[in-house]
Amino acid sequence: MKDLYEVKKISYQDTKPFILDIHYAKRMPSISYAYGLFLNDQLVGIISYGSPASPPLCKGIAGEKNKKLVIELNRLVLKNNKKNEASILIGASFKLLPKPKIIVSYADTAQDHLGVVYQATNFLFTGTSKPRTDMAGKDGKHSRHHLGDRTKRVYRSAKHRYVYLLGNKRQKRQLKQELRYGIMDYPRKNQE
Repeated sequence: MKDLYEVKKISYQDTKPFILDIHYAKRMPSISYAYGLFLNDQLVGIISYGSPASPPLCKGIAGEKNKKLVIELNRLVLKNNKKNEASILIGASFKLLPKPKIIVSYADTAQDHLGVVYQATNFLFTGTSKPRTDMAGKDGKHSRHHLGDRTKRVYRSAKHRYVYLLGNKRQKRQLKQELRYGIMDYPRKNQE
């Protein structure tokens, strides 16, 4: 019997066991849209989109007029990580999102992630951030809700940045022209 996958909208509560118990970050991001991957009616994966943690990114990516279109694919979590589940979930979620959108996502180099699933789903690679330190939150991790103590810093690894332009052909062509980041070749293993 062939596996029957279905992707549909899920609640914030539905995402929690996946994000808090399975995902390496173990913290809830800003979630505006959440979708679940169901295999034979069992929830086996989630994807969430929300406001980027960096408001300047929204303007920097494609200008002032497009800043409200920017959302971040901020969690992609699979229970079993079976072949093609990630790309099935990404592709199907794109069909459910309102359009047009500029989707940004990151692959964490500290987790040895290259962003292979983003490459497989035709995201544009727009560069790698530099490692840095951020003010620490109460849990000792970086946080947009930091304690305000500039002496308490936490390391943040370099991240590969990927962008996907979602819309009809005209909208995608227009957004690509207004994209302020250069499009680069995909990073590969042992290339860094």
